[in-house]
Amino acid sequence: MGVDSESRNKIYVALLRGINVGGKNKIKMAELREALERIGLSQVKTYIQSGNVLFASPDDESSLRKRIEQEIAAVFGITLTVVLRTAEEMEHIVDDCPFSPELIAEAAATCVGESHYVALLPDAPPPSGIEKLAAANNGDDEYRIVGRDVYLLFRHSVRDAKLSANLQKLGVPATVRNWNTMNKLVEMAKELRE
Repeated sequence: MGVDSESRNKIYVALLRGINVGGKNKIKMAELREALERIGLSQVKTYIQSGNVLFASPDDESSLRKRIEQEIAAVFGITLTVVLRTAEEMEHIVDDCPFSPELIAEAAATCVGESHYVALLPDAPPPSGIEKLAAANNGDDEYRIVGRDVYLLFRHSVRDAKLSANLQKLGVPATVRNWNTMNKLVEMAKELRE
């Protein structure tokens, strides 16, 4: 269907922070889709139960973020941060990974579970936050900050890593997705554009 018959529409990916994690902040994805369609978003699709939503809209990121956050608060009674990326931005995140395939394979060989993640932020972290994260990193795991995204590579387990526990030191909310989810969202965004 392309870009919703209006060439000015963009495909966006909304990443909701803290949805359906550990039984907290549960939202059924079908209800979320309906709520977002009511505020004028089109081609709304969700992926898994952790708050990944794709949609088309001609609006800008800032106004969309506010509308989505307000709608979720009004309909579901949950206050959360929504991180938005365009389909093109998601493709760049995946295509421009700063870790080499060899480094990723090396980490995957020793990690329990997934080793490769991306933390997506609504805004670039301030220099003070970057310094705090650097001081808190135990050196075992690696990260690279590229604008509003933090590439993460874990060598043992994301659950036990000091790096994941210290992401809040950046001073900007972050929502984290594993590499497989990132690739699936890029694939779904491409399908929406076709």
